[in-house]
Amino acid sequence: MHFVFDIDGTISFDGKTISEEIQQAILQLMEAGHDVVFASARPIRDLLPILPEVFHGCKLIGGNGALMKGHDGIEAIYFEQTVREKLCHITAQFQLAYLADSDWDYAYTGDEAHPIYHRIHHQAAKNMKLNELSQVCKLVLFDVPKEALDELMKLPVTISQYTSENIVDISPLGIHKARGLQADFIAFGNDMNDYTLFEAAKYSVCVGDGEVARFASLVITEKEVAHKIRQFAQNGGIDK
Repeated sequence: MHFVFDIDGTISFDGKTISEEIQQAILQLMEAGHDVVFASARPIRDLLPILPEVFHGCKLIGGNGALMKGHDGIEAIYFEQTVREKLCHITAQFQLAYLADSDWDYAYTGDEAHPIYHRIHHQAAKNMKLNELSQVCKLVLFDVPKEALDELMKLPVTISQYTSENIVDISPLGIHKARGLQADFIAFGNDMNDYTLFEAAKYSVCVGDGEVARFASLVITEKEVAHKIRQFAQNGGIDK
């Protein structure tokens, strides 16, 4: 069985670490012969630092599906040039702060006190100007007014809104976390960007009672995560 784990709010609750208990539970899954995938809104650049090295060989899905890391390196899906130009126009028109990601480097103009800034692996990549990035695969906009959101909704893009962080996350059209997952899998998530995972999964576990919880097979608390993973490992991947 394949197991797909979101990161923030699902197996990491401080944005920096994954508890030893949860790490050991996931290792138990791997030792039982299951395949583990990590799928996050973070780009691969910011996904690697939070994952212990033992998990770096697992399949990694970043940027809500826009980026994938496998044995052959990082594969990226970028905005088409015309779409990118329209996104840049809206960003400038409404003077929006942003985080734009390429396959590795980035452009950031947001508040350095924002939680998303502290997740950027600054030592590994360059903070460039938006027009200096050769390609863009993901765009996060901060404090987006309704008028700007209405304009964004007209574009052929995938939009996720995170009200708790007051951001709008934009990916190329049709890009989502379940992209490239063809085998049966069990998904762990906590936010609306995990909806496509839950929709495609054989079984889904929501951590916390967020909006996506109504689509999950099971809802658990943070304290129950490691125990539930161990149960799956012991039951051969089938929940009982």
